[in-house]
Amino acid sequence: MATTLMTFMRRDVGTGLAAGALAGILMASGGGIGSVGASALSAPERSGDPGTTRVDVKLVDFKVEPSRSTLKPGVYTFVAKNAGHEDHALEIEGHGTDKRTQALAPGESANLTVKLKDGKYEAYCPIDAHKQMGMKTELTVSGTTSQGGGTHTAEGHGH
Repeated sequence: MATTLMTFMRRDVGTGLAAGALAGILMASGGGIGSVGASALSAPERSGDPGTTRVDVKLVDFKVEPSRSTLKPGVYTFVAKNAGHEDHALEIEGHGTDKRTQALAPGESANLTVKLKDGKYEAYCPIDAHKQMGMKTELTVSGTTSQGGGTHTAEGHGH
């Protein structure tokens, strides 16, 4: 099968079909890197942990940039990546929650899993005076926000 696939890939490289065919074969096989790629592509908001939602957080000199700052109550895995030139960390504080990552050297990443309920939280870098230098942001958690269409309820089912 590998020889046939390589022959197919050589014939259609110019059309981009080979990459799609290879991805389809890997996904259909249910193993290897195809299964990781498929879950990352089909559910970009999901983390690797069941029941948690992923939020990417970019730490730069001197800003905290989450991929989103309005959330619904639930469990979140914040994936903090230090994209700056200084050591940074991520701390999330509010409503009885106070969790942080270890210090991250430039280029390093860490996961921080936190259960959030309704309210406002502060996400900031706790290293040195980075927070005072503006390396902070606010997260708003609300169960009353709706995205997209309406809500489905049990009402409206006639008897």
